[in-house]
Amino acid sequence: MGIINLQGVTKIYQTKEVETVALENVNLEVKAGEFLSVMGPSGCGKSTMLNLIGLLDVPTEGAVTVDGAATGRMKDAEMAEFRNKTLGFVFQSFHLINSLNVLDNVELPLLYRKSTEKSRRETARAVLEKVGLSHRTKHFPSQLSGGQCQRVAIARALIGNPKIILADEPTGNLDSKTGEEIMRLLFELNREGTTIVMVTHDEHMARKTQRIVRFFDGRRIE
Repeated sequence: MGIINLQGVTKIYQTKEVETVALENVNLEVKAGEFLSVMGPSGCGKSTMLNLIGLLDVPTEGAVTVDGAATGRMKDAEMAEFRNKTLGFVFQSFHLINSLNVLDNVELPLLYRKSTEKSRRETARAVLEKVGLSHRTKHFPSQLSGGQCQRVAIARALIGNPKIILADEPTGNLDSKTGEEIMRLLFELNREGTTIVMVTHDEHMARKTQRIVRFFDGRRIE
C-alpha cells in the first residue's frame, strides 16, 4: 500500500438547487517518495482531490488513507494534529500573512506543537536557509517578489518536517524562470525523500515529474 490511497472516492457538493459531482469513483495510489503531477482542465476535480488528501475536506463516499491512517475515522482535533505533523501545503497564492515578517510566517505551524520559542526560531532560520532566504527573515511579504513569497511558503510547509507536500499550482503565479527555480527546489526536496503531489496546468513542468495522472469531469482518465 502506498503512502496515499484513495479507494472509490466520490465528492458531491449539494445546495438546495444544484448537486455538483466534483469527483466520481476515484482510485489512486501514491508511493512513498514519489513526485506525482495531477493534470486536467479547470473544474475537473484536481484541487478537490488535493483537499481530500490534505484532510481539508471529507469524501461523500469512499476511503482516503494517508500514511497508514484511515482519515475517515478521525475527529476534527485528530485531523488537525495529523495535518500539522504529516502534511505540508504550498498554494498558488502563497497564503502568507501580510502583517507578519518572513520568520514569523514560517514558524507558524510550530506554534501548534510543544516547542520553545528558541527552538522554533532556530528551525525557521534553518529552513529559510534551505530555500535561500536567510537574508530576508525580517522582511514582510509585501517587500518580496512572487518567487520569494513562494519560497517562504515552501519553507513554512517544510518546517514541520512533513512526509508529504501537497502543492496546488505552485508555479501558477510565477514567470517561467522563477517557476523553474521553484521546481528545482521541489525536486531537491523529493530527492531527499519527501512525497510530493502537485496539481498543475503546466505540461512542461508535469513531464519532469515521475508520473502524471489526468482528470476530466471528476473522473480519473489515466
